[in-house]
Amino acid sequence: MTKIALLGAGGKMGVRLSKNLQGSRFDVAHVEVSAEGQKRLQDEVGVECVERADALAGANVIVLAVPDRLIGKILHQFIDEVDAGTLIVMLDAAAPHAGELPKRDDVSYFVTHPCHPPLFNDETDLTAKKDYFGGVAAKQHIVCALMQGPEEHYALGEEVARTIYKPVMRAHRCTVEAIAILEPALSETIGATLSLALREATDEAVRRGVPKEAARDFMLGHLNIELSIAFEEFPEGKFSDGALHAISAARPVIFKENWLDAIFAPEAVLASVKEICNPPKKDS
Repeated sequence: MTKIALLGAGGKMGVRLSKNLQGSRFDVAHVEVSAEGQKRLQDEVGVECVERADALAGANVIVLAVPDRLIGKILHQFIDEVDAGTLIVMLDAAAPHAGELPKRDDVSYFVTHPCHPPLFNDETDLTAKKDYFGGVAAKQHIVCALMQGPEEHYALGEEVARTIYKPVMRAHRCTVEAIAILEPALSETIGATLSLALREATDEAVRRGVPKEAARDFMLGHLNIELSIAFEEFPEGKFSDGALHAISAARPVIFKENWLDAIFAPEAVLASVKEICNPPKKDS
């Protein structure tokens, strides 16, 4: 049986992964340093933790369910204990792309991340429709990258990824750089920022006298059709002449010139992941 050492097993993400690994073909050794996390793992999953050295002994796969800023630091602590040929799986591209990983040519590095359940889906079960994060009931896509290691390790990495993020539809094979473009650049720097801007604009409409429920219903309903047109989910849909005029007038007011280059340029993506792994110190 393939052994997985799951580090950070008692965190929120670690518990999600632990639940999905139950009943799989993998033999999982759970590692969690905090007493709170150990209790959460016991209460929610019903498993006990083991010492890191015991988990690493004979492990074929190591999954790091730990924050981006700690991945490189933690790996440096135990990389010498890892058997040659081990597949090390990370759940985000920030630390790998930022150059935080220790140099060890005889182990494999694999990166995977969930796309999360898509807005436009065929879910009919209410539990699945309310599974916004994914990995519980709603189907989702994932992205994967083999950063280094033999080609056969890609298949093993994808199998682990499909298990921890199940139920999974498509698994897109990417490079680590491509996953870093997807997150943080596309999904967080752009997507999350614009999502909050939409909320701020909705709140501003309320402040100016629109009933709160009316503003929310109007915005979310219009986003449904506007996104379906923009992403070609509704091919016959078209923006009206009035909407096209409003868009043309608004773009130079809302967006700076060359804003896409400022976010997606390779040096900008690299700077972003480096800052995620080594956050600037706040002024005291």
